Amino acid sequence: MDIFLRNIDPVAMQKVDELAKENGMSRQKFLKEQFEVLAFFDEQVAREKRLEAIIDQNIEMMKQCAISIEKMNDMIYELMGDVEE
Repeated sequence: MDIFLRNIDPVAMQKVDELAKENGMSRQKFLKEQFEVLAFFDEQVAREKRLEAIIDQNIEMMKQCAISIEKMNDMIYELMGDVEE
């Protein structure tokens, strides 16, 4: 699909050209990639938020597991102390 844009600020176009050149791309390729990134930006942000929530849940679960392990270790040490006496 083709897109034609009119009345683009010359300063903005110059900046686009500079960015394209810095990335070793033509203006066409640079703008195409930027357009595609923009199109999927909201979806990517939503995915990142879901991933962050999952990571936070995992961290909380790991903290709870660490507490449980400490309690079990304490119980084992108590039991071992009773056996040694």
